Amino acid sequence: MRVVMFGYQTWGHRTLQALLDSEHDVVLVVTHPRSEHAYEKIWSDSVADLAEQHGIPVAIRNRPDDEELLSLLKEADPDIIVANNWRTWIPPHVYGLPRHGTLNIHDSLLPKYAGFSPLIWALINGEPEVGVTAHMMDEVLDAGDIVDQRAVPVGPHDTATDLFHKTVDLIAPVTVGALGRIAAGDTDFTPQDRTQATFFHKRAEEDIRIDWNWPAEDLERLVRAQSAPYPSAFTHHRGERLEILAATVSEGRYGGTPGRIFYREGDGVVIVAGADARTGRNHGLAVTRVRTHDGRELPALEYFTSMGGYLTARP
Repeated sequence: MRVVMFGYQTWGHRTLQALLDSEHDVVLVVTHPRSEHAYEKIWSDSVADLAEQHGIPVAIRNRPDDEELLSLLKEADPDIIVANNWRTWIPPHVYGLPRHGTLNIHDSLLPKYAGFSPLIWALINGEPEVGVTAHMMDEVLDAGDIVDQRAVPVGPHDTATDLFHKTVDLIAPVTVGALGRIAAGDTDFTPQDRTQATFFHKRAEEDIRIDWNWPAEDLERLVRAQSAPYPSAFTHHRGERLEILAATVSEGRYGGTPGRIFYREGDGVVIVAGADARTGRNHGLAVTRVRTHDGRELPALEYFTSMGGYLTARP
């Protein structure tokens, strides 16, 4: 099939590489300009560079809604558009232009975790598995019929970076598998159960600020979700920003006020956590490694030289 690819960052790069390695013919690539957004500088393999290395025409757009691009798409005469990590709305006159429509590749197990940063949100929420879905694009974002979907388990110590590497390897088989069904004339795809749909926004500074009213189990997953190279989860100590780089759920149960710097346990310092911490039924978050406001990384036992005081959401 003649394919136009819409994509960005490493997800788009992997999709384009899968298409180049397949029997299909990539006739045009559309990608975004480089971004300085903190999350978009991560996993930033260039789709444009890969396309140009293979002599494929490239159009760079923030939004795919201009007449010049529409003319290029019509000239390319695609059988299908394949999109992965395209960051803005694709209008119906674009996604409906090819003979077989548009196939979107999304890094979640749809209908759950539509939208943005699905791996991070899924890890924070304790999902047992994550994955990649290929679905037909329609007027609702990430809501079209599922053509192919594959999952991988989330391990007890996995970080968001681990999950990225697990799921990015699914892009090629999901993409090529879905295109194989479409090329063979199969249209018996699986409608999404919209009663199970969840939609998440882009992550920002406020989303990595630690709320000590959260249970320790949730905070431990937040720390893993914000593992390097993502921005680290942070709190404040004595008015200064303090990033939490590593932590575990405490073995003991600790009562008191959320955010209290309470007790040395093993290699960590336990911070009281949970909205109902006053009951004494909660585990705390045993912080093991931190980064100070001036960039120093050190074990929590070295940073917290005495117990007492509080970690707070704001200075």
